[in-house]
Amino acid sequence: MLKNYLKIAWRNIRKNRLYSFVNIAGLTIGIASCLLIGIYVWNELTYDDFNTNKDRIARVTMVYQLSGTKGEIALTGTKAGPEFKRRFPQVEAYVRTMKDALSLANGTKAFDEKNVLYADKDFFSIFSFPLLKGNPETVLDAPGKIVLTEKTARKYFGTENPIGKTLRVNGGKDYEVTGIAGDAPLNSQVQYNVIISFKSIWGADRERWTEANYVTYLLLKRADQIKPLGKQLKLYGENMKEQEFHLQAGSTDYVSFNLEPLQSVHLQSAVKGGLEPAGNITYIYVLSVVALLILLIACVNYTNLATAQSVGRGTEIGIRKVMGAGKMQLLKQFLGESLVLTIIALLLAFIVSAAILPLFNAVTNKSFSVDQFLSPAFIGAALLLCLVVSIISGAYPAFVLSNTKLVSILKSGLQISHSGGGIRKVLIIFQFVIAVFLTAATIIVLNQVSYIQRKDLGYNREQIIVLPVDYKTRGVYDQLKYDVKNNPNVLSVTGSYEGPVSIGWGDGITADDGSGKKELSLNATPVDLDYLRTMGMQLVAGRDFIRNDFLLQDTSNNYSNYRSAYILNENAVKQLGWTPEQAIGKTIQKGSPGSVVGVVKDFNFESLHTPVGPLLIFLDTSMVREMYVKIKPEQAASTIAGLEKIWQSRVLHRPFDYHFLDEDFSALYKEEQRTAKLFSLFSGLAIALACSGLFALAAFTTVQRTKEIGIRKVLGADIANITFLIAKQFLVLVAIAILIATPLAWLAGNSWLQNFAYRADIHWWIFIIAGATAVIIALSAVSYHAVRAALANPVKSLRTE
Repeated sequence: MLKNYLKIAWRNIRKNRLYSFVNIAGLTIGIASCLLIGIYVWNELTYDDFNTNKDRIARVTMVYQLSGTKGEIALTGTKAGPEFKRRFPQVEAYVRTMKDALSLANGTKAFDEKNVLYADKDFFSIFSFPLLKGNPETVLDAPGKIVLTEKTARKYFGTENPIGKTLRVNGGKDYEVTGIAGDAPLNSQVQYNVIISFKSIWGADRERWTEANYVTYLLLKRADQIKPLGKQLKLYGENMKEQEFHLQAGSTDYVSFNLEPLQSVHLQSAVKGGLEPAGNITYIYVLSVVALLILLIACVNYTNLATAQSVGRGTEIGIRKVMGAGKMQLLKQFLGESLVLTIIALLLAFIVSAAILPLFNAVTNKSFSVDQFLSPAFIGAALLLCLVVSIISGAYPAFVLSNTKLVSILKSGLQISHSGGGIRKVLIIFQFVIAVFLTAATIIVLNQVSYIQRKDLGYNREQIIVLPVDYKTRGVYDQLKYDVKNNPNVLSVTGSYEGPVSIGWGDGITADDGSGKKELSLNATPVDLDYLRTMGMQLVAGRDFIRNDFLLQDTSNNYSNYRSAYILNENAVKQLGWTPEQAIGKTIQKGSPGSVVGVVKDFNFESLHTPVGPLLIFLDTSMVREMYVKIKPEQAASTIAGLEKIWQSRVLHRPFDYHFLDEDFSALYKEEQRTAKLFSLFSGLAIALACSGLFALAAFTTVQRTKEIGIRKVLGADIANITFLIAKQFLVLVAIAILIATPLAWLAGNSWLQNFAYRADIHWWIFIIAGATAVIIALSAVSYHAVRAALANPVKSLRTE
């Protein structure tokens, strides 16, 4: 019996090639979309799940209120881990980590490593990263120890055994290679190519609550201790107040701590300062819904075409009923046909997914492999999806056909009721609601990404080359800067601790203008001369830093006479209660006293998700970590080649490695750019699927109305009349879909834009474009068959119909 069902299903597929092609192609695209989005969503939802101790690991965050400003960061000082282990018996172990970029060299083989992790000795016992060579207890237990991944080790040592050999770090000390680690899984918040012992950091042996630059993880003895210990840490931090953090007695300022379970960090934490940029659970929900909607469009295509096709299967169904076929047998037959089509589509979907996986990786910035499609869990989920899809898409046609009465078939053939036609109309509307909604949502996302790229940030990031500066490079910084400035294609040169794209340094100042002390918590950045000029920032009052400002920095007598020059932004001046002009000459203190010499116009020194806050810029070249070179746009390649020669003559310990400042800016919005690309891809698929179904349905409708069209032509109807006649019924449905989709897309887009402090408006033309796109494509799909029918010879159609 099963063999007979399959044979008939295959014959029906071959007999109706157009409908079968549309159905199989639609289901293939729908299932392939689900497979691709499925591996992405699964990768995100299972972040850090590979760790054996995942339920017992927590990240420490620091919660504070300073000068009335509240905040929370995922960074701590060096003291948090060791102190919590000493004071709280629930803590079994801790690991302090920090990401860095530095230069490694083995003789003449020197490379810049951008994915370097400093970690404590218990790193490999807390996390489940594979250590292929070396003792996990000792590979990171002392200063000067380094662990490499296999790929990194081959880069420096080839096929030699690297254990016991040394690498020179930043042209200074030699570090011993003590271990070889496996690569971190893709879905891990801890990533590395090189791991260096935490004790190698200068000053790491001094335990300090302040200088919060480190991400600290705790391993607890039991998973159920995370929440209770988090409450204890909060009270502990608040109670140590004045003694530990030098906060004034009686003030409302405080510093305390919190714990975040490891598995909740990636998608559920909004705290800044982690080792890797966090994901967004909202995007996971959105992508899951998009995959489901695309699959539903494919299912609707099948349902519509199967019910429309069924008119031509009256004879087959009548003969089956006369021969004794029962309702259940017919139901199995038609559901079987749906299952056969879906299985074919599933096999093709696997092939399509594997073929476009490199493109998908490029869009999502991931490194998925075909092996992930072949895991037992994934194959099982795909088969379950196949079964569900075949039932959803085939259930209604199967019930309609199996419930048809024999008397009706023998009297007038198989007829689909008006209710069945109504359901088809509802399904077409549903398809285009999804398509128009996704198109409008895509335009909103693209418009916001374009707004981000075009917005005046308050500085000019174009044509600025960024060069790394380590402690050894700082020794030749002045000579390097002098040589670079002498290049005729260089407009200006400066340096700072971190770029203006993302200033994360947190600090505080005290101001006293005679009316009492005012404290302000703010961001700060140390810079070199010409910083404002190089970045194209605008002064609204005062002046820029000058060389004489260095003379104020008197380090004699134990820094007792040390003074600084400061520049504040407009927001900081406003919060201190001054106008820009009033601020000039005012004395503020940040460790050392100094005068405000300038006020810079507010610029976005964080993501556009965040409004501009108060900022302090101070002069200090000893903390410069990056050099910025503003070049002429002409002859950029030759300018870079000239910079490389200068670098090689002055910086002997590391290779020439550069990037442009606008690359740092783009990196802030990877999530938005990825969302825009994914939405563009899948909204295009949704439109294509909806129109392919409409194309096949229009073909069927045209055939059904061949006699009517012939009569109308004989009576004088022209091509335009007949085309409009056929297209009208479909275009009305598309118009209804546009009316439904427009408010839904506006609500969804407006909700998403609330994540940005600075956002583009949702213009009316967005919905005009989305609707017009749907109408034009739908009209194209329908008009082909309408025009073809209108051009047919009416005599022939009247003779044969």
